[in-house]
Amino acid sequence: MKNKKFNFTKLILLSVAISTAVVSCERDLSEDAVFATNSNTGEIFTDAPVELGSDFYFPFLGSKPTAWSIDNNEGYESSASMRIDVPNANDPEGNYAGAIFRVEGQGRDLSGYNALTFWGKASQGVNIGELGFGLDFIEDKYQTTISNTSFGTSWTKYIIPIPDASKLFDERGLFWYSAGTQETGGFGYTFWIDDLKFENLGTLGNPRPEIYNGEDPISQAFLGNSGVLDTPRVVFNLPSGMNQTVSASPSYFDWSSSEPTIVEIRDSGTIQMLSSGTSVITATMAGVQATGSVTIEVVGEFVFAPTPTRDPADVISIFSDVYDDVPVEFYNGYWQPFQTTLSDDFAINGDNILNYTNFNFVGNQFREPTIDITENSNLHINMLIPGEIPPNLDFLISIINFDGDGVENGRQQVFFNSSDFEADTWSTLEIPITLSNKDGLGLLIYENVNGSTLSNFYLDNIYFY
Repeated sequence: MKNKKFNFTKLILLSVAISTAVVSCERDLSEDAVFATNSNTGEIFTDAPVELGSDFYFPFLGSKPTAWSIDNNEGYESSASMRIDVPNANDPEGNYAGAIFRVEGQGRDLSGYNALTFWGKASQGVNIGELGFGLDFIEDKYQTTISNTSFGTSWTKYIIPIPDASKLFDERGLFWYSAGTQETGGFGYTFWIDDLKFENLGTLGNPRPEIYNGEDPISQAFLGNSGVLDTPRVVFNLPSGMNQTVSASPSYFDWSSSEPTIVEIRDSGTIQMLSSGTSVITATMAGVQATGSVTIEVVGEFVFAPTPTRDPADVISIFSDVYDDVPVEFYNGYWQPFQTTLSDDFAINGDNILNYTNFNFVGNQFREPTIDITENSNLHINMLIPGEIPPNLDFLISIINFDGDGVENGRQQVFFNSSDFEADTWSTLEIPITLSNKDGLGLLIYENVNGSTLSNFYLDNIYFY
């Protein structure tokens, strides 16, 4: 989803005045002088928001803006809690609940803590999609996430470990959440959070960082490619003895290229292909070597997919630089623990390409909102398979429609085999839509089936016309 950006005016008058005073006095600062530092307050909500300012709640695009409130009749050993009312999937004001809590003004120094903790419960047993911190709609540099967290109907304590607290000396994104109704058949529910704070848990186990799911995939890239590295994971042992896995921003990690003249790491999580050859990308976090790596084979110049020429008025685009895309929640849906597919998406000269590696299945989801293709009869996809075409290739594309309550009410499946592709050449897949219901399309799924060994391919220009 797209995040809103906000600009703030920096207040510099006071610092200028202090600087002028120091120069005019022509004397050194006292050894007792103390420079201003960020607040190290750990509390975010205890009966009320704590030192967040007056403008701290920013909903995600498409979410219900009034989902969050303070409940003065419910709390964990207290008189109040944060209440989140997840709306029905057909709520015209927003079909899910999601927002960030960003402290107004200066960020906080969280380097003395090792976890974000809170107590939570729900009106029914449900998994909350995503919870975390580090989203501020400005840089989102240290985004940290736990997914599909089970909430019951009794108060329970939850722990989100900090991957490397030394990085968080100026953090404004103190909490965020995203919750929908995929598991409840489109029906809304309520959950509560209380005693939300950063704290130092002495019993939190040492982190075990992983990149590329702890595996060592091989990826092919092209000269001039720029791309984004894998979203790492860090596994912690909680005081309960259970493990907690968090998804961590690449900015927590120190990345290394074995051949920087071939693959250069330009900033945390971004790489550039400079010359032909092979380089191995590894990483450490807080001095701990991450398990996993990726070997990148840089080959020749990239050949782009054919440029679409259809009238934009006749097109509903999911992914293309030629047309304006509809809102898309994700191009790589991670349905753990079964999905292995990784994304090595890249751009060359401003042309963006989807690249799927270690492929078994993957989804493009655009359910917020769904799209109506009643007037569109075909799906167009450009696909390129690098290297040899697997002789047993059996590639399935599923096109899925949903009703107004978010329940699937139509699925079309189309199969392709090795005869439909030529190695290192863009194929054009034109799929007539045969669905009887096509006013609520929200998902495309690509799958290896029947033992197919396809592992790496590129997609571009995904649109209905």
